[in-house]
Amino acid sequence: MKSMADMNCTFDQHGDSTGDRLLLQALWDDLRARREFLTSPYLPACFAFFIHILLCSPFLVFEALGCFWPRINFYRISRNAEPLGLCLQRWVDCFWRIFIKYLTTILPASALYQSVRNPIFPELAPSWRVLIAEVIACLLLFDALFFIWHYTMHRVPWLYRMVHQAHHQNRITFALTAQDASPAELLSLQVLALTSAWVVGCHPLSEALFHLLNTWLAIEDHCGYDLPWALHRLLPCFGGAPFHQAHHHVYRGNYAPYFRHWDWLCGTYLRVREEAGRKHGGRTMRRRRRRKSLGSDCVCAQACVC
Repeated sequence: MKSMADMNCTFDQHGDSTGDRLLLQALWDDLRARREFLTSPYLPACFAFFIHILLCSPFLVFEALGCFWPRINFYRISRNAEPLGLCLQRWVDCFWRIFIKYLTTILPASALYQSVRNPIFPELAPSWRVLIAEVIACLLLFDALFFIWHYTMHRVPWLYRMVHQAHHQNRITFALTAQDASPAELLSLQVLALTSAWVVGCHPLSEALFHLLNTWLAIEDHCGYDLPWALHRLLPCFGGAPFHQAHHHVYRGNYAPYFRHWDWLCGTYLRVREEAGRKHGGRTMRRRRRRKSLGSDCVCAQACVC
């Protein structure tokens, strides 16, 4: 596997000037100067938790505003507005569930991993082309690995009950529920993300951007809003919140986390009437769930008690 320095040299040999790397190089030099802090065994878990909460906060504002400004509720996928107190209680309960799992599972596991890991801090930053290519490659690989793992959890009864069922307690999702899962599932997603970056052979800067984007996409998928500026509106290859909300309603299909192509190719794609489901309070999706889940051979159709 080519190292990042070799790839940068290859690009330079083909006429890619170093001028387009000045900004990235300055950023990378600043990060390398903080190597001792960045290699702290507790940093990855703490950073992941706080970034998740920070990126969820705009959707909490949306939830609160929806209690007073009905127009916002037009963009809800399948849930009517609720009293502010009930909304805040759901968020607080979910926050503590995630916090406890991070404290008892993710933090010790990531600290152990960091203590045996030997991180490499190359001198050169990646070029913009390499950075973008590596992030896209990581997203595509993670999407494929997650699809296989997610499909397997839904098809194997004991895996569903022991690992994945906790996530499906949220039939109606909101942003914070992106990481409201069992400790085993949270660990497995961390492993898939780290494996994707390792297989691609990312520069550390590319890997950091991949993890940030991965967190944001998971939050957007669970946010419960079909917003006009959402990524799936700009790039139709992404499924977005309607795509994943359908999975939580029906308990099957739409297994890929971000892109649509694996579900199309494997015959697990659920076509969601997004406009009808939004304008009629989710009745279309509920009818689809009643029709399809009863006849489904997916183990979660019988096992889930949510």
